[in-house]
Amino acid sequence: MRTTSQHKIAVVTGAGAGVGRAVAEAFAREGYDVALLSREPDRLARAASELHAAYSVRTLALPTDVADAQAVEDAAARVERELGEIDVWVNVAMATVFAPVSSVSPRDFERATQVTYLGQVYGTMAALARMRTRNRGAIVNVGSALASRAIPLQSAYCGAKFAVRGFTDALRSELIHDGLDVHISLVDLPALNTPQFDWAANRTGQTARPVAPVYEPEVAARAILFAAEHRRRTLWLGWSTVRAIVADLVAPGLLDRYLARAGYSGQLTGEPRAPDAPENLHAPVPGEFGAHGRFGKEAHKAGAPLFTDRHVHALMGGVAIGAFGLAMAFARLRKKARKRL
Repeated sequence: MRTTSQHKIAVVTGAGAGVGRAVAEAFAREGYDVALLSREPDRLARAASELHAAYSVRTLALPTDVADAQAVEDAAARVERELGEIDVWVNVAMATVFAPVSSVSPRDFERATQVTYLGQVYGTMAALARMRTRNRGAIVNVGSALASRAIPLQSAYCGAKFAVRGFTDALRSELIHDGLDVHISLVDLPALNTPQFDWAANRTGQTARPVAPVYEPEVAARAILFAAEHRRRTLWLGWSTVRAIVADLVAPGLLDRYLARAGYSGQLTGEPRAPDAPENLHAPVPGEFGAHGRFGKEAHKAGAPLFTDRHVHALMGGVAIGAFGLAMAFARLRKKARKRL
């Protein structure tokens, strides 16, 4: 029973900018009190103040490095002291480095993995420790199309997102085993127009860009809110996400070769990257960054279809039937060829 607020309470990591900023606003718009976690304190405080003024909800800015398990646990404890019981926890925070594997240092791999993978693990653990005792709550982990089909120049990020998917699936089975009414969702996102491409670590010598088609972060925020409130197991956002996942299931070798040709140019603008360009991998970048990046002219504000559990199951069934049909046809062709011999 609530004693601190009649509003539901959501915690959003990575809430200072990009998708996390849009997610925090989506929950505030729906009347949630929102705790915002991110590293850069000034930008986080501004975001919290703006949401409070715009939607008349309580907000709490908690400068937190999600790669620090104790810091995440301390943030969760403070949320429950100052706002109340956590209803929804959304793990958005991420960090990456654009570079071929040969140009990524062990230190960069470690940091990208700590933030993008372990940050979601630590957030989930902190949320679950509290939700378990109440037997209610929702956790949303943010995946990517790249959690099922990796692409060149983003090995650190792809590896971390693959790990998020594995962790989420394992935990889901444990929650079912324990009979808990705590729901965990995984939302796989397409390319988004966020500041990521201005401040991500980059060893390519060129400025980075999202792989088209590109969507505004509010499209992702609406999908994440939907997953949390409707307790969806899995959600794929956008045709581009579906195409990447299905193509890898049907013809992974062909996709390897296609990405070897097109995977570089699709992520690089051809424009030289300034030697002093900001990087947020190891330290936060200050400044007036918000939810959006510099690709607003091509970013779609809507039109990305949502594929929820039942759509995904039907689609995967169709893929399985199609693959079986291709296998049978190939077997018949081989049999005919042997007869001719």
